[in-house]
Amino acid sequence: MNQNSGRIMNGEAGPRKPYLTAIKQQPITVEHQPYTPKHGDQLSDAGTARATLAVSNESSNGTTEDGYAAKHQHQTVVQQHVAYWDRDHDSIIWPQDTYIGCRDFGWGIFLSLIATMFINIGLSYPTVPGILPDPFFRIYVDRLYKAKHGSDSMTYDNQGRFRPQQFEDIFAKYDRGQKGGLDVADVWIFWNEQRMVFDFFGWTACALEWIATYLLLWPSDGIMKKEDVRSIYDGSIFFKRAEETKRKRAQAAHQKHQTSPGLVEKAKKLL
Repeated sequence: MNQNSGRIMNGEAGPRKPYLTAIKQQPITVEHQPYTPKHGDQLSDAGTARATLAVSNESSNGTTEDGYAAKHQHQTVVQQHVAYWDRDHDSIIWPQDTYIGCRDFGWGIFLSLIATMFINIGLSYPTVPGILPDPFFRIYVDRLYKAKHGSDSMTYDNQGRFRPQQFEDIFAKYDRGQKGGLDVADVWIFWNEQRMVFDFFGWTACALEWIATYLLLWPSDGIMKKEDVRSIYDGSIFFKRAEETKRKRAQAAHQKHQTSPGLVEKAKKLL
């Protein structure tokens, strides 16, 4: 068989390449094709991991809002991912830091406690600088790259850098219908296909991460947008959600304050 007869180029015309991204003899390669750069794409060197920028084809310079990327050039992307919880910038995240952070971006007491338990118990020991576990389940940010697990997208590399190709592959392969994001069914397919043999911890961790992502974003149309997911990788969305929650709470308190005097006056008239 001629090599080019089995070539599938994402349904797009373009110059022929000396390799194949899919073959019809293995349908799954046709169904889930990787991200292939096209003419006009903003993203360059997709295969090169970025130490300090979580980039995508839509945000080739990372998160530029409020100068976020520029402010975090001293941290790898995986360190930026948890920077929101490191309030005192000592590179140590205590369980109470995790709990307060979850409460601040709008989660309730019970969900925040559950999240704190899973996050600090799961990430503490891999990041401790010694052999013995930390009795307070603290997370050491400078060693967070040691907490990388399998059965996920592999967007973080083993040193905590961000790999654009792997991130783009999530949506190129699993965004059915080109919605610009993933729904629950897409994530289910992704999770099933990313599972590595006997990697029970990785299966669980990946599932919990996507559940937490959905609960944080809580999309009204059920679709987790690509750029929102990207901003979770560099942690910028946590600061954004906390600000939104703070503003909503302030508005609610203000409305309550305005309503209270009116109720008092009505009560006085009735008496």
